[in-house]
Amino acid sequence: MPIVDAHRRLHGPYTAGSALLHHLVPIALERSRDLVAAHDIEIRAVAPGLRDAVPAARTPLDDALAEDERILVPAPRRTLRLANGVAEFVRAVAPPGTALVVSNGSAADPTDGELLAVLARRIPADRLTVVVYADGPAPPADERGPDELWEEVDRCVREGFLHAVAELGELGMGRALPGSPAWWRFAQRTATALGGLGRTAEARRLWERTRRVSQDPAVHAAGAYGIAMLDARHRDPARRDLGRARGWLNQAIAISELLPDPMERAFKLGFDRNGLALVEVRLGKIERALRLVDSALELAAELGERHPLHRMVLLANRAQLLAALGRTQEALEDYAAAIAIDPFFPDYYVDRGNLWFSLGEHDRALADYENAMRAGPPLPEAYYNRAELRIARGDPEGALADLTHVLELDPGYLDAYINRAGLLAAAGRDDEARSDVNAGLVVGPGNPYLLAVLGQLETAAGRAQAAMSAFDLAIAAAPSLAGAWANRGVLRFETGDAEGAVADLSRAIELEPQADLYANRAVGLRALGRTAEAEADEQLAAAL
Repeated sequence: MPIVDAHRRLHGPYTAGSALLHHLVPIALERSRDLVAAHDIEIRAVAPGLRDAVPAARTPLDDALAEDERILVPAPRRTLRLANGVAEFVRAVAPPGTALVVSNGSAADPTDGELLAVLARRIPADRLTVVVYADGPAPPADERGPDELWEEVDRCVREGFLHAVAELGELGMGRALPGSPAWWRFAQRTATALGGLGRTAEARRLWERTRRVSQDPAVHAAGAYGIAMLDARHRDPARRDLGRARGWLNQAIAISELLPDPMERAFKLGFDRNGLALVEVRLGKIERALRLVDSALELAAELGERHPLHRMVLLANRAQLLAALGRTQEALEDYAAAIAIDPFFPDYYVDRGNLWFSLGEHDRALADYENAMRAGPPLPEAYYNRAELRIARGDPEGALADLTHVLELDPGYLDAYINRAGLLAAAGRDDEARSDVNAGLVVGPGNPYLLAVLGQLETAAGRAQAAMSAFDLAIAAAPSLAGAWANRGVLRFETGDAEGAVADLSRAIELEPQADLYANRAVGLRALGRTAEAEADEQLAAAL
């Protein structure tokens, strides 16, 4: 391949990724159209110039809707899913010795930076060599007008390229008349993208700016909703202000109720009530949240065939609330209705699979997890949940394979390190388990579950003091972690502290009564001469 200029001003997100796919997709189409079809979503998103050559085998509903009905903004993690899908495609089709040489790497869009890192991590160097130069010639300034910029911003919103939305949206606002419909479109998308990226202060300032330049009630309702979501969804739970969010949502609802157009009123009012339901959920008021979502669905019925994604989200939200209230059959019916609206939206397969799993319906849970895997680019959560299902079914090797794949897709997936370390330790593969513990503690310093596994590993290695320290840290971080109490109790007994062992095992039993805990405490009680209590524990262990 020739050197690829990755400067984002040339072609925006995936400038380098698009060039790579333009080189490889024609080769792949000659060899296996099925392989191309299996990665249609990733190819069409990363290289829009190939959309005519790569028909959509999986077509999300969003693709066929008008702009005002596309209400879903993909989470920032979607680009990691796209990058993994592209990496798997490239690994399958790139001839050995392929080289991707990139200039202007420091000016690339974050989507390209992420993709290049995934390609380098997941594809052997003898098949694909990635070379990135930070610098290169600067392209000309971006002179596009508002209409051209809007086309790109709209595409980036639809695909979840949030960094580009934030940058190009600000540029578009500067080239549109403040307060005009075009300016408002840029402002709304930019503020939403900033919020999704966790740039909360910038998003809040922009929402406030929209309120200062407009007297349109719909703009003020949307601004109030946007500010409320910044308070309700803040990534740091300690910085969420649910009371303030409720106030902004009440304002949004009050304005939306006065909108003159009945269709716009029904849609926006339902949207706002759904937002207020989120606040109620986070306050633990599930019944109140359910009433709000029910009322939003009643309003959605007034929209006829319009806004199907809005109905899908409301149905799935109601399903979650019904499941939380133990109304599982109704929840399953709502999940089925939501999935039927867009069978290529994977999230609700995972949510329904989790509900099936909790009901002991393992085959149905498995089917949903695997449907989620097929519905779009690689989804780490689906493999992680299938691993938990395989653990429950007594298939640790299958679970290990799934967890390994999760960490290939996302090396920052903390829970996968926790579960894989535990499985490896249980299998006696202590060196591998320790490696996962160390890697996981880099991602989540002080994680109590990893510290508990570390305590087990140190115990097995005969390092009692280090094991005790690990268990102490785990318990200090998570006082309700029964396993840490239980294992520290066993260690205390082995180091001659029967009183401490009985105390720790008693606490573990309070948290999670299990047969082996009673049996172990019985041993400690006998060592202390408390025979009657020991016999009682032995009877409880046998009964359990």
